[in-house]
Amino acid sequence: MKKVLITGMNGLIGGLLRGFLEGKGGYQLSALNRRPVDGVKCTQADIGDLNAIVPAFKGVDVVVHLAAQLGDEPWESLVSSNLVGTYNVYEAARQAGVSRVIFASSGAAITGWERVAPYDALSTGRYEDVPESWPMITHEMVHPAGTYGASKVWGEALGRHFADAYGISVLCVRIGSVRPDNRPRGSRGVSVYLSHRDVVSILHKCIEAPEGLKYDVFLATSNNRWGYRDLEHPHQVLGFVPQDSAEDFG
Repeated sequence: MKKVLITGMNGLIGGLLRGFLEGKGGYQLSALNRRPVDGVKCTQADIGDLNAIVPAFKGVDVVVHLAAQLGDEPWESLVSSNLVGTYNVYEAARQAGVSRVIFASSGAAITGWERVAPYDALSTGRYEDVPESWPMITHEMVHPAGTYGASKVWGEALGRHFADAYGISVLCVRIGSVRPDNRPRGSRGVSVYLSHRDVVSILHKCIEAPEGLKYDVFLATSNNRWGYRDLEHPHQVLGFVPQDSAEDFG
């Protein structure tokens, strides 16, 4: 059985991924969380404390790193969780000989493009100002919005370093808008919506990607009519084909 450690399992996406992997079978799951997680082996620790989290990584094959502060404030917490904490997760994985870390990046790494035409019109629902076609934002582009977005760019860059220096496979997923009600919210949500089914699909495909895939970045949304984030790259590399769309909701 593949041993998978999920950080932040008590969060929305962590819970969805846990349910999906338990349903499929073939995985031995564990959690790294501040709060206890019922039903799985759980190390309770803050990712900002390297010594405290190291035991959680022993014997693990794949780490799915979801734990993070969402949003720009407070800055001190962002530094501890998203900067220091992300370094600690990579370092603990290195020390334990983990073969792959899947880093939950964010669309915030490129949402600065929403200040630029035609992406500003797409994200605000001004579809009369949108041309018939538009260039997609790709995984090779960076334009963070806010310190939270910048912290995710840091996590991607740090993953590149660990992949190059230590041979760990690091796959970064720039996750779109995943909501508890599993519906898009507002005009922007119509562009960046990512369904529960689609988010666990791409994370699962990262877990099962070939060992030779040492580093990559993937944008992840559902198949939204007014989307601007490239889905061809994750399709070509991972075989990810989103099954849902913001347009499913009318």
